[in-house]
Formats: sequence, C-alpha cells, structure tokens
Amino acid sequence: MSSLRLINLVQPLRAYLPEVEAPLKRQAFREKLLWTAVTLLIYLICCQIPLYGTVRREGSEALNWLRIILASNKGTLMEFGIAPIITSSMIMQLLAGAHLVEVNRGNRKDRELFQAT
Repeated sequence: MSSLRLINLVQPLRAYLPEVEAPLKRQAFREKLLWTAVTLLIYLICCQIPLYGTVRREGSEALNWLRIILASNKGTLMEFGIAPIITSSMIMQLLAGAHLVEVNRGNRKDRELFQAT
C-alpha cells in the first residue's frame, strides 16, 4: 500500500493551474540577459510602489527578516503580490532539501507535482 505524500494532495488542483510551455527555439544568451535585467528592474520598481489604503507603521515585526531577503518594503505591491509565491517556493525547496517532503526529481510526475505544490 502506498503512503500518502504531501505533493499528491495537489493532484486534483493541477488541472486549474496555469503552465508555461517550453520555448519553440533556443534563446540567445544576450536575449536571456536582457529579459533578466528587465524583470529585475520591474521587480525592484514594484518593491517601492505602496499599496493604496495600507497604513505604514514603524517598528519591528516577526517577518522583518523576510523583507530583507526579498528586498521589499512594508506595504508595497510586491509584499502582497509575488512575495507569497517566492516564499512558498523557498519553503518547498527547504522541505525537499531536508527530506521532510518526499519527492523523486528523476520522476517526471513527481517533478510536476512538486512544482504545482
């Protein structure tokens, strides 16, 4: 009998998650570098744009270290936009690296479930 694994719990939801298709042609290094620089610039700009209606309070809080890692400011667009996705990805990588989540990276199905999780 197979044991229940954390990554198998996301199987019913995979049909609703968007996927990125493989590129049709190989991209040149300069083009990759250009898109990386553009993406980084957009990320850094969005880390400075405050959200309308948020109240900025000074002082320390429990997740202040996370803002340092993600290079975002309190109450900005990135804090509520892409930061949860990045944080969850880092946590899943940490759990897989510590072997707390069982994943076989050699198996295509396991890789897909891990990315979906």
